[in-house]
Amino acid sequence: MAEPSKIILGVDPGSVVMGYAILQVTAQKPIMVEMDTISLNGKSDMYDRLGAIYRLMSGILTRHRPAELAIEAPFFGKNVQSMLKLGRAQGVVIAAAMMHDIPVTEYSPRRIKQVVTGNGNAPKEKVWEMLQHTLDLKELETPRLDASDALAVALCHHFESNTPIGREQVPKKKGGKEGWGDFIRQHPDRIG
Repeated sequence: MAEPSKIILGVDPGSVVMGYAILQVTAQKPIMVEMDTISLNGKSDMYDRLGAIYRLMSGILTRHRPAELAIEAPFFGKNVQSMLKLGRAQGVVIAAAMMHDIPVTEYSPRRIKQVVTGNGNAPKEKVWEMLQHTLDLKELETPRLDASDALAVALCHHFESNTPIGREQVPKKKGGKEGWGDFIRQHPDRIG
């Protein structure tokens, strides 16, 4: 009997351009299904953008029915306003996933690069090169970096959640699955 597929949605959040990618994993083999960006340039009001992010993300979640969502964590920059907008966009994506009962895992940009390329300081072009090699996308044109970043997030999640240490570090939610409380009780040595 064939192993059932698992769908992972990877998201590179943004308040102007947001990248997303769908990764299907069957028998531990990841395959890119879809990779694109959502452009919010036409909306000048931030709240209109946030509403559009929620509606568009809900549509993607309904259409693809991912088992898990992996999202890039905001990095700390010098521009506080940009950071605030990015955090809001990320929060809306997380809220959409929660409304669809989909567990969310967040990864730092450095961790994503480390897992995908072996170098946490790798340039985005090197990340795309490794994605092409790993997922056999050599014939694909170079996408917008937001889309390839989202694909890297999904692939990072696949790798991280399929190792013994990765499974331990990604607590699950709801339906009898582990949560943070269970993780803390099982690993008191890691708290502190």
